[in-house]
Amino acid sequence: MKFSWRVLVLWTLPALVIGFFFWQGAFASAPADMSKNAANTRMTYGRFLEYLNADRVTSVDLYEGGRTAIVEARDQDIENRIQRWRVDLPVNAPELITKLKEKAISFDAHPMRNDGAIWGLLGNLVFPVLLITGLFFLFRRSSNLPGGPGQAMNFGKSKARFQMEAKTGVKFDDVAGIEEAKEELQEVVTFLKQPERFTAVGARIPKGVLLVGPPGTGKTLLAKAIAGEAGVPFFSISGSEFVEMFVGVGASRVRDLFKKAKDNAPCIIFIDEIDAVGRQRGAGIGGGNDEREQTLNQLLTEMDGFEGNTGIIIIAATNRPDVLDSALLRPGRFDRQVTVDPPDIKGRLEILQVHARNKKLDNSVSLDAIARRTPGFTGADLANLLNEAAILTARRRKEAITLREIDDAVDRVVAGMEGTPLVDSKSKRLIAYHEIGHALVGTLLKDHDPVQKVTLIPRGQAQGLTWFTPNEEQGLISRSQLKARITGALGGRAAEEVIFGPAEVTTGAGGDLQQLSGMARQMVTRFGMSNLGPLSLESQQGEVFLGRDWTTRSEYSESIASRIDGQVRAIVEECYENAKKIIRDHRSVTDRLVDLLIEKETIDGEEFRQIVAEYAEVPEKQQYVPQL
Repeated sequence: MKFSWRVLVLWTLPALVIGFFFWQGAFASAPADMSKNAANTRMTYGRFLEYLNADRVTSVDLYEGGRTAIVEARDQDIENRIQRWRVDLPVNAPELITKLKEKAISFDAHPMRNDGAIWGLLGNLVFPVLLITGLFFLFRRSSNLPGGPGQAMNFGKSKARFQMEAKTGVKFDDVAGIEEAKEELQEVVTFLKQPERFTAVGARIPKGVLLVGPPGTGKTLLAKAIAGEAGVPFFSISGSEFVEMFVGVGASRVRDLFKKAKDNAPCIIFIDEIDAVGRQRGAGIGGGNDEREQTLNQLLTEMDGFEGNTGIIIIAATNRPDVLDSALLRPGRFDRQVTVDPPDIKGRLEILQVHARNKKLDNSVSLDAIARRTPGFTGADLANLLNEAAILTARRRKEAITLREIDDAVDRVVAGMEGTPLVDSKSKRLIAYHEIGHALVGTLLKDHDPVQKVTLIPRGQAQGLTWFTPNEEQGLISRSQLKARITGALGGRAAEEVIFGPAEVTTGAGGDLQQLSGMARQMVTRFGMSNLGPLSLESQQGEVFLGRDWTTRSEYSESIASRIDGQVRAIVEECYENAKKIIRDHRSVTDRLVDLLIEKETIDGEEFRQIVAEYAEVPEKQQYVPQL
């Protein structure tokens, strides 16, 4: 354990304070030296005078300037034996000495000792000296710690982490699935290592590179790879570390950061989550945040202002490029925007190969099969998937990860933790019909994605789940595919109504209805797939950005809004009637699949299609076969 002077001082100062007060109390309460004539009992002054008048007092010793007396007298209660008493004398009693002389009683006055005063004086001097010394030592030690009292003068200094040669442990070989982004950024590394290749033909490397993509796609990982490959000084900071409650601090930190970068050029500055400081100016109601806007103005000036910054390459990452200020995105500041999208099947396979290096996989596990099962997964999702599988393997005391752990990990990442299986009851049978309705309708529709698995095992908030394997190439989706998805989503509610009647439909279709309503409205308002014609009636922007979109008015009249609602309702009703027709026409296979699902609790997609093929013709679905 490392010795800490700061901890020692923090523990010593309270001990000194407590010890000082005990010490002062002890000396303040100690009288002059009465150890030789100590008395265990006290006597009042009136009784002392009675003993004196009765000639029973034999000797008196005066202490503390005549305020205390130790009296020796004969006690008649115990056969006139000599006893000692302590008597507190009044301040004005000059007649006492006269009476003692008249009675010829031996008395003696003992002078007061100054030990208490001396020790009190020393204590009053020594303790403040010790306290001041300890505090000085404590402040001196804490001035070097982040956030310590000594940091007050460094409040406007940059908090960027600086590494002369960043040893992140990440290289470009460790980054997979985003080859296009890697090629863009490898040029930055090449320029830093061999700038003459570019300057010889008059090329100028981009001053800034903005990494844009959803969370978990590998933006920060790419920055670590650049730092590990470039071999130049590397500054890393988060956008939120510029902004403080005090106006001007953020701008001061920006200036300090670029000053340090100029002293170490050529170098790289990485700003993570730049949207925290780079949002559009004047976007607040009634005026913007002065501190954030001043910080952004200073950042714009430092990136491409009057002086310029030669040899400084800025790399920033964000998943909200729509809220960034336009001045920040112009050429000369962020010249390039590198989009980091979720990987395709080939990229997912490469990512799985990277994360499987340090994991023990059973021979039956195929990374290619895992990549096919996980469309839409990002790099972070795939890393979490293999980690969850490894945790399940260790929990089950297995030596290697098998397909069962992979399947359970996929289900857990997508839907949540596994719950307690349902007991065989009316509720379980109703849920089974609901899930079979989804799977059966999706299987019998040509344009629907193939079913992968149907299960009654609860996960997260869902009491049962039906998994579909979407086609890999989904950049463009046809109208028939959208209607097939809406019909498949209504398959659960259709099965409940056909089997149990309209009065027995449940709330289990709540999430399905919300999802399909959004798809139907987009068909009408964004994709022009209705009787209203090829019109885009709503913008395709995402979340509302306060200040920019707050005053945006509707792009259509109330009559058009009513027609939109009518078209959405018509699409949903058409799909719902189609779903109910499929369930009614295939009632026998529906009952058989429900009985099988209740018995096994999980039906694989291939087994499901084989059973359905015995009763009806299963359309062949086009599968995307990647070139690996």
